[in-house]
Amino acid sequence: MNYIATPPEREISTAFALTFGETVRARRSFRAFLPDPVPQSVIHQVLEDAQFAPSNCNTQPWNTHIVSGNKRDELSQALLAAGEAGQTSADFSWDAGAFPDPYDDRRREQGKVYYGSLGIAREDEAGRARAGAMNLSFFGAPHAAFLFMPSIGDNVRVASDLGMYGQTFLLSLAAHGLGGVPQTVLGLHADTIRETLGLSRDLKLLFGILFGYPDETAQANCTRMDRAPLSASVTFHDD
Repeated sequence: MNYIATPPEREISTAFALTFGETVRARRSFRAFLPDPVPQSVIHQVLEDAQFAPSNCNTQPWNTHIVSGNKRDELSQALLAAGEAGQTSADFSWDAGAFPDPYDDRRREQGKVYYGSLGIAREDEAGRARAGAMNLSFFGAPHAAFLFMPSIGDNVRVASDLGMYGQTFLLSLAAHGLGGVPQTVLGLHADTIRETLGLSRDLKLLFGILFGYPDETAQANCTRMDRAPLSASVTFHDD
């Protein structure tokens, strides 16, 4: 393996030159996209940026699979069929009811704001089901990245590495004027995704990231969640 002190030289687009603070704040979860595909060269730049994410002992345990074009359509159809049949196959557990407050309050508020932006009332079960299915049709995004990992120990450290990789990926999307949204729900259909992509069961799916050019006019993208104040999550120890 070659070891380098700094990232290699490469051509970087300056069309969306942002400061770091601007990039962090430009990143948001978009849930409606334009159909236009992102040029392959730009996707490669985003992946190169993500490759420099930190990881425990530089293990770089991420295994990323990008779907586009016909394969994207094939996978979406398979996911929608699994969803309609009530079939799930998660590699890692997910229990929305396990969150204590204040985390559950934040989770519920996000759902309230999102469904409200779509004009879907809480008691509208059919509307909520249609909105849920949009996750599996990728919100119209032309690309999806699936983040797989090896199963090592209790998986916590490896999963944290994938989280840092995913955040770097998302920040690079924002820096390139693109939008993305990390999707836990895609991780609930690991077998369907592995079978469609022809992947080994040794690879465990943590989550997916849908990405492309966001539709800024869509109602789903017209709201933005706020953040808790630093005092809610940061404690300074200096005595």
